[in-house]
Amino acid sequence: MTTAQQRGATAEAGDRSAARLEMKRTGAEPGHVDGGWWPHSTDLVAELPALAAALEHRLGPVSRVTYHLDTWAPAERKVREGDRTVRLEGFRATDPHTIMVLGADSRRVSLLVVPPEVSESTARAVLLGAADATTATVAEILAGNGVPEWR
Repeated sequence: MTTAQQRGATAEAGDRSAARLEMKRTGAEPGHVDGGWWPHSTDLVAELPALAAALEHRLGPVSRVTYHLDTWAPAERKVREGDRTVRLEGFRATDPHTIMVLGADSRRVSLLVVPPEVSESTARAVLLGAADATTATVAEILAGNGVPEWR
């Protein structure tokens, strides 16, 4: 079993139908994030189906996503995801490099978001850093891998 399979759902760089996601192992030391996600774009509505599918085993059906307003393209406040409605809540006080995904029963994960334009090798390093048993901050994980502030 590979590390990616042990940690969470991942996808090859060219496969847009699956989320490029690395999660901390269940029971890992809590930190600032529960894993990392490398979306293909800043269109949260377009990225949501793959992310929701990848997180369903951990959260159940996704009910809400909170994000930084200036990081993502404008989005409707409610979107249909399969047979349910997902609330998208944008805030400016949220870290621009994170999103919070909540399941229908209030389980949640905080994800470090790698900017879509980052190279694959850098993104993979950041994803592994976010999924590692670390208590490093989002800024420390990004800076440690040479990713500049995303504003």
